[in-house]
Amino acid sequence: MPKILLVEDDPSISMGLKFCLEQEGFCITNVNDGESALKESKENYDLILLDLNLPDMHGFEILKRVKNIPVICLTANDSEVSIVQGLDMGAYDYVTKPFKTRELISRMNAVLRREKKQTNLIQLGNLTIDVNLGKVKKNEREIFLTRMEYKILLTLAMSPHVVFTREQILSDIWDVKEEYVNDNTLTVYIKRLREKIEDDPNHPKIIETVRKVGYKIGDNL
Repeated sequence: MPKILLVEDDPSISMGLKFCLEQEGFCITNVNDGESALKESKENYDLILLDLNLPDMHGFEILKRVKNIPVICLTANDSEVSIVQGLDMGAYDYVTKPFKTRELISRMNAVLRREKKQTNLIQLGNLTIDVNLGKVKKNEREIFLTRMEYKILLTLAMSPHVVFTREQILSDIWDVKEEYVNDNTLTVYIKRLREKIEDDPNHPKIIETVRKVGYKIGDNL
């Protein structure tokens, strides 16, 4: 479930767009001014939908100050100069109002796919997973995980907003050799994994327990 920051000051547009995007499986946070957008952009978002005409500042100012999150600009100004300026300042795409929701979703998915191809690093707080190399670092220092510990961590990290049942995790890490890991063994693996990656294994923030369901990556990393 990609995490999207929607910056739009028109309530009718923001409410309708939020509803449509959530129906498509996106997790939407909506703010309606520039200061709130800059504050919220410090969180871990996959994409920002940025209306350029905000009440307290121009969207270009936000675009200059947001560095690590892809941005799609939304605006009623379809002049070539404005579009080129936005793209030159780092916008990934530019959608003019009024637009069709399906077109916007298509453009969003294109940006998200491109970002996924460009980065093979998964950041979870002070933990970094290099998917290409199969290595995990904590505070820039490599930590050793067993094959099974790594598979469990990667299963959760690849879908950080999803709650996995214990059965789903077991299914994902059951390899072709049928080296079965039962429910009790999974508990032990999670405990050992937390001891290696968590700052405080007794109060885990990276791998959270969802009571009576399973596990998920923590939201407040």
